Amino acid sequence: MKLRFLSIALILFVSISIAQTDKRLKGIEKQFNSVLETTKAAGFAVAIVEGDKVIYSKGFGYADYENKVPADANTLFAIGSSTKAFTSALLGKLREDGKLSLDDSPLDYVPGLKFYNDNMNNNVIIKDLMRHSTGLPRHDGAWYFFPSHNKDTLVARMQYQEPFTGVRQQWYYNNFGFLLQGVITEKLTDKSWEENIEEHFFKPLGMDRSNTMIDGMKNGTNVAFGYNLDEERNIKKMEYYDIAGMSPAGSINSSVNDMSKWLKLWINKGKLGEEQIIPEAYVKEAMSSQMVVAAGFPSDELPGIQYANYGYGWFLHSYKGHYMVEHGGNIDGFSASVAIYPSDSLGIVVLANQNGSAVPRLIRNIAADRMLKTEITKWAENHKKDLEEALKAQEEAKEDNEGSNVKGTKPSHILLDYTGSYENKGYGKFDIIVENDSLYAELDGNRQFLNHYHYDTFELIDVTDGKVDTSQFGNALRVTFTTSTAGDIDYMKADIEPLTDAIAFKRTPNSIDVDAKTLEQYVGKYDLYGTEVKVYLKDENVLYVFVPGQPEYEMVPTAEHKFNIKVLEGFKVEFIETEGKIDQVKFIQPNGTFVATRMKE
Repeated sequence: MKLRFLSIALILFVSISIAQTDKRLKGIEKQFNSVLETTKAAGFAVAIVEGDKVIYSKGFGYADYENKVPADANTLFAIGSSTKAFTSALLGKLREDGKLSLDDSPLDYVPGLKFYNDNMNNNVIIKDLMRHSTGLPRHDGAWYFFPSHNKDTLVARMQYQEPFTGVRQQWYYNNFGFLLQGVITEKLTDKSWEENIEEHFFKPLGMDRSNTMIDGMKNGTNVAFGYNLDEERNIKKMEYYDIAGMSPAGSINSSVNDMSKWLKLWINKGKLGEEQIIPEAYVKEAMSSQMVVAAGFPSDELPGIQYANYGYGWFLHSYKGHYMVEHGGNIDGFSASVAIYPSDSLGIVVLANQNGSAVPRLIRNIAADRMLKTEITKWAENHKKDLEEALKAQEEAKEDNEGSNVKGTKPSHILLDYTGSYENKGYGKFDIIVENDSLYAELDGNRQFLNHYHYDTFELIDVTDGKVDTSQFGNALRVTFTTSTAGDIDYMKADIEPLTDAIAFKRTPNSIDVDAKTLEQYVGKYDLYGTEVKVYLKDENVLYVFVPGQPEYEMVPTAEHKFNIKVLEGFKVEFIETEGKIDQVKFIQPNGTFVATRMKE
């Protein structure tokens, strides 16, 4: 579908908030409104802190776009990964209390924890979790597509998640490392991560509106709804996403007024008045370089934005000659930026209810230019130009993508052969079913349509309110099914982690219930090239086969007259019926098919 741009005059609401008195901010709201129009965001809120004072705090646009409810400085937004600095700070407090060292192995604190290989088991330390240096790629599909409220269940998946490089060889963002930090905190305190955040930060800082669970958004007051832009850049509401057990990596919901208190804490070296909330030594360490994110020279376009390093739950940059500590956040329908300029005693927080939005970055930089008295960059104008180029490139990429489709092909099997349960131990489990001559994947109550792309490759298309989102055809996640040597569909593979091979989900065919009376027809002796093979019932309604010199094998019914051998992958048994009687059995194996004839009793 060709993109079209709609020219909409937006009414931009500004909430009742702290009065603007600082001369540096004169006229800034015109720029803020320009960003809102250019990005077509539903709304955002921003607060600016200097020293121990909030000098600016306002909301723009809408918290509830449909009902035109304005956003204000107390509106709750999901802050996503801006949560991470909270999680790591708990470990900083535990270290101060002598409960752990950041050089310890996480295996010492989480019973049963294992990583993918011995190199990781022997070398990963807690610091590696805090600075993204474990060697693991993101593996975000393992929690995003397969959520669990049980943190230990998610941690157990890490054993099967493949690294892409060695420990401390390369920085790479990984949410599971922050989950693990939260679990370490839980093991040492006998309290949930959520309780620890409330006790150590929300209560002492007076962050009374903030919370750590999705129910805080669903059941709260003055909360923002999340939005994204559809293909035609119309604002569309998104459902809240429940991060569930992955909460230490990004579940906090907050307002800019509450987050300004968090900023003041870091600007003032971990102190609230005379009380040291976060150890000063930890504050300095967390905001110092612990791992190089990316190397390279400043760009010609932005020469004042230099280097990219990581501390503990913070990104580190140089912004126009000023030391900058920042972390963004993105989760369905929401984007955030929490930034500190320690040498300037400055903090800026921007929370937006737009998915994958540039708004937090743009508003933050506009405010920083004013507060730091640097050369003014036309951030809104530059973004508008960049956006036009990106949309054009997106259209071209879509056309190229369509050209990769091989027309006129069909799946190698009937649809029923693709059904079953699919599992990857590092990710999770889902089912594929056939309904109305169509394939669907079902996971956690959600359904996706498998649209045939070509050969044994399908696209996973969202189904909402029973309707397939046809706009995703040709532009959705593709999965490929593979066939075993026995001719069965054995795996579904998906490129959901770009730094490793495709993630493979092993298929287990659906079994069917067969009563003992029906199974009786298969019982007997069969001649397999001179060897007597026995088929018999045990435990009333479980069918077994025994070949001399081998163990007895349990058979699992998958269809009429068809069975899988339970413990042997790719081994199947099919009974042949002639004139109403079973007279042969086929043993279908990777090395061939062997037929046995029923012996007379």
